Amino acid sequence: MSRVALVIEDDDAIGDLVAAYLRREGFTVVWERNGEDGLAAVERHSPRIVILDVGLPDLDGFDVCRRIRRDRSTPILILTARDEEVDRIVGLELGADDYMAKPFSPRELIARVRAILRRVEPESPAVLSLGDVVVDRRARAVTVDGEPVSLRTLEFELLVVLAEQPGRVVTRDELLERVWGTTFPGGTRTIDVHVAQLRKKLRRPDLIATVRGSGYRAVEPVTS
Repeated sequence: MSRVALVIEDDDAIGDLVAAYLRREGFTVVWERNGEDGLAAVERHSPRIVILDVGLPDLDGFDVCRRIRRDRSTPILILTARDEEVDRIVGLELGADDYMAKPFSPRELIARVRAILRRVEPESPAVLSLGDVVVDRRARAVTVDGEPVSLRTLEFELLVVLAEQPGRVVTRDELLERVWGTTFPGGTRTIDVHVAQLRKKLRRPDLIATVRGSGYRAVEPVTS
């Protein structure tokens, strides 16, 4: 599941503050300063949650919320300097999951983010499986056909991200953000190298499919 939080906020001070607290919470933060770039980032990163300012320089935040909701169920928390009841009602009726008026406590914002995610997300399973490949996240252990396989930390994290949603294409940019972090300087080529090593160690070359020009997806084996 994506650990990307998208912040759409044109105020640098507020954006810095929100981003810092989200990073402490373990998110990779993507920050855009206008609505059009924010909408593009939703498509590019498939964020786990969107923190959305209403007063953007191009699009109204309510319009951004409406356009996100047209195609996606991504959780949205709206931030605004307008604390009128009608604005709160409009935001919630457009599909926002929560609404906070500025100024706000960043700790309260994080508490609300946690609460939203608890409501909308099922608890992630501790054990993931793709056919005879079993991933125990708590023990950080992998077995193939009952036999343990030793993976390096990055290989393990890469396998977890792919195994969480079999069949879903995970882009190289998303893998880079979730496994390596946005500051990793090696570029997406390193992902291809690690995927090749992972296939070799698992001895299941067809388990991770390459989606040309995009990324990778875990393939759920067909049982006879």
